[in-house]
Amino acid sequence: MMRRRLPLLSLLLLALGWLWPGGAARAQDLVARLSVERVELSTTFAGASVLVFGASERFLGPGGAEVIVVTRGPVVPQVVRQKVRILGMWFNGPAARFPDVPAFYAVAGTLPAWRLLPEPLRERYGIGLDQLPLRSTGARGPAFRAALLRLKQQQGLWQEDIAPVAISGGRLFHLEMPLPSSIPEGLYRVEVLLVDEGRVIAQETLSFEVQQVGTAAAIAAVSRDQPLLYGVICVLLAILAGWLGSVIFRRS
Repeated sequence: MMRRRLPLLSLLLLALGWLWPGGAARAQDLVARLSVERVELSTTFAGASVLVFGASERFLGPGGAEVIVVTRGPVVPQVVRQKVRILGMWFNGPAARFPDVPAFYAVAGTLPAWRLLPEPLRERYGIGLDQLPLRSTGARGPAFRAALLRLKQQQGLWQEDIAPVAISGGRLFHLEMPLPSSIPEGLYRVEVLLVDEGRVIAQETLSFEVQQVGTAAAIAAVSRDQPLLYGVICVLLAILAGWLGSVIFRRS
């Protein structure tokens, strides 16, 4: 479950504030907002979405300015291991350790706007998976980075153009950004960039929090604060499940 305002009403109010002659947003090239401030993770969480919306004084779309949205999650360490086969059996081989990996990353834009930007600009703002600064220790080689990229994309945690930034009336924009069920908790930063003629002319930085609640939060707290107790409970539950399975199959 997540707390979410009415996105259409919010977009309408923002548009009215932008259009009103005395509105605070009138003097700005870019105004952006999020539909939520917090996403709640429960045991039944199956994914969600965050609406990014806003307005600009400049004309948006073909022939005008473009909007790019880059979202990054908390930084976590990641280990990528290579499997090696010895005498017909698979073992863990060389490993590359990535200490600063974004747990979630997504980039989207109006049309293919961000792909047409000069590479130095994309590198400066970290736009595109190929521009993530993934430094590593241990084993070296492009295969480890490629494996990490493939794994994160399969999990839905790293996304490129999974949803477009839509334009309304040449001035308003919105993006329905999907969040997978495997999204981790933490603080997420959303950067909204207004791009014109190959340069960023305005930027808004927003944020939302992903937080565990209910039973999921209790389980996470036990595993974090009392790992020994958590391990004992897991073993007991596994034994109980095995015993119940044997009883059921013996009766059948």
